[in-house]
Amino acid sequence: MAASSRESSFSSCTSINDADDEGVRGTCEDASLCKRFAVSIGYWNDPYIEHLVRQSKERKAPEISRGYFARVHGVSQLMKAFLQKTQCHCQILNLGAGMDTTFWKLKDEGLLPSKYFEVDFPMIVTRKLHTIKSKPLLFRPIMELQQEDPIHMDGHTLDSKRFAIIGADLRDLSELEEKLKKCNMNTQLPTLLIAECVLVYMTPEQSANLLKWASSSFDTAMFINYEQVNMDDRFGQIMIENLRRRQCDLAGVETCKSLESQKERLLLNGWETACAVNMMELYSGLPRAEVSRSEGDNLLIC
Repeated sequence: MAASSRESSFSSCTSINDADDEGVRGTCEDASLCKRFAVSIGYWNDPYIEHLVRQSKERKAPEISRGYFARVHGVSQLMKAFLQKTQCHCQILNLGAGMDTTFWKLKDEGLLPSKYFEVDFPMIVTRKLHTIKSKPLLFRPIMELQQEDPIHMDGHTLDSKRFAIIGADLRDLSELEEKLKKCNMNTQLPTLLIAECVLVYMTPEQSANLLKWASSSFDTAMFINYEQVNMDDRFGQIMIENLRRRQCDLAGVETCKSLESQKERLLLNGWETACAVNMMELYSGLPRAEVSRSEGDNLLIC
């Protein structure tokens, strides 16, 4: 996991072919099912995920659930530190958000930023918006924040006072910027950008352009990137081979060689500082009570 910050238009990228995009979209389903399973057996509390993600009949190995437990807690800790630092007078931009439920959880905790943005492929956004419209538990909290302002909602966009979901290709920066502006993105507000296993599916040039755009577009910004490292070892090679069999190529794998290569890509693309830790370090730093509970016998019967 890497985090970077800075105080303070790129041309559109060439799209990869549709078959590759389909493979990448499939990883959204995989991650969502893993999170739903981990929540269902008590790794963390999320009352909203069951309304967005179906329950899989396949049981996941404890190592997978623990990995998602560490990932969710790690990103949440950094995000809440940012919200506290800015006293919630900020924006969050979740890139490749999929079926993420963070908006609803932050509202419940009284920690909503000035506005929370999500971006993902239009096909994924369409599915999410259809579910939100049909589930009062998801739609009502958005309406509660509106007062008398109307909500704009179509097949690929939801724009409300505190929450926006945008269907866009992150490789097409002119389209991304245009759609964010239409949803009242404020470049002067402190902005936290989050990308979880997103950049690795772009070519190094495409992800570099996105990182440059992010570093230059906001007066004050922080970027949280959760992504693979050590992809040259045997485990990494097996992961690459398995994904290729599913028509999903890790186009950006060369930037995932080490923690140092992850930090370097941020520093080379406009970010002033960068730090990175592996997930074992992050896991060892989680609250002991949470770790002990996650390792309890009741969670290991998978």
